Amino acid sequence: MFDLKTYLKDVRTTVDEQLNHYLHAQQPATRLSHAMTYSVMAGGKRLRPVLCIAAAEIVGGRRDAVLPLACALEFIHTYSLIHDDLPAMDNDDKRRGKPTCHVQFDEATAILAGDALLTLAFEILAEAGSRCASDDQHRWLLTIAKIASAAGFKGMIEGQMRDMAFEGTVIPQGELESLHRLKTGKMIEISVASGALVSGASARQQQLLHSYAQNIGLAFQVADDILNVQGDPERLGKATGTDQTRGKNTYASLLGLSGAEALAGQLVNNALKALDAFDHGADSLRAIARYVIERKR
Repeated sequence: MFDLKTYLKDVRTTVDEQLNHYLHAQQPATRLSHAMTYSVMAGGKRLRPVLCIAAAEIVGGRRDAVLPLACALEFIHTYSLIHDDLPAMDNDDKRRGKPTCHVQFDEATAILAGDALLTLAFEILAEAGSRCASDDQHRWLLTIAKIASAAGFKGMIEGQMRDMAFEGTVIPQGELESLHRLKTGKMIEISVASGALVSGASARQQQLLHSYAQNIGLAFQVADDILNVQGDPERLGKATGTDQTRGKNTYASLLGLSGAEALAGQLVNNALKALDAFDHGADSLRAIARYVIERKR
C-alpha cells in the first residue's frame, strides 16, 4: 500500500533543501532576502511541488530533473500568498501559524518580497531550460509560457481580482466555479501539467493528467472553503470564519457544508477515474487526491 506520509516527507525535504539553496544563493543577505526566506520557509504544505514531481515520476521523469521547476512553482505560490495577505487585499495578519510578511517586516518590503520571488521563479525556469538537452528545450519553453499564463491575468491574478470584486455579492455556482478554477485551480493544474510535459508525457497522458488536475484543483478550494468554517485555527495556521466576515463567495456558503463536502467527494472521484489508465506508479497522485479533501490544514 502506498505510504503518502513518507512520500510527502521525502519530497518536502528534497524541495526545502533546494529552496534554501536558491534563497541563500542571493548574496549578500538583505532585509529583502530575509523577508523572502521568512515567507518561503514558514512551513507550507508544498502541494504544488509535490504534484509536479509526482506527475513527472509517473511518466518516467527524474525527480532531480524537475526539481528547479517544482521550486519555481513554490516561489510563485508564496509570492501570491504574500500579496493576498496585504492590507489592500485580504488584510490577514497570520499565515502558516506566523505573522504575515507585511506584519513581520512592513508593507513595502512584503510587496517587494513577493515581486522578487515571482521574478526569481522565472530566472530559475529559464536557467533550467537552457541547461537541458537541446531536444528538450522546446518543452521547457512551452512550460514556461504555460506557467506564466496560469499565474497571470488569464489565470490566478484574474481569479484573485474576481474574488475581491464579488465580495458582498452572491454569485451563481457556475460563476463561483469559474472564479476558483482561475484563482486556485490554474496553478494546481499547471503543477501537474508542467512536471509531465518536461518529462516527455504523451498527448494522451497529458490529457488524462489535465483532467485529474482540474478536478483536484477545484476540490482543494472546496476543502479550503469548508476548513474556513469548521477548521481548527491552530492547525490551519490562520484565522477561520474570515470568508463570512468579508462576504466572500464560497461553496460552503452557497451549498452548505454537507453540499460542499459532497461536491468535494465527487471531484476527487472524478480525479481518480482519470488515473484509471495508469498503473500503480500513479498511486502517489491517487493518494494526494484523497489527501486534498481529508487534510486538516
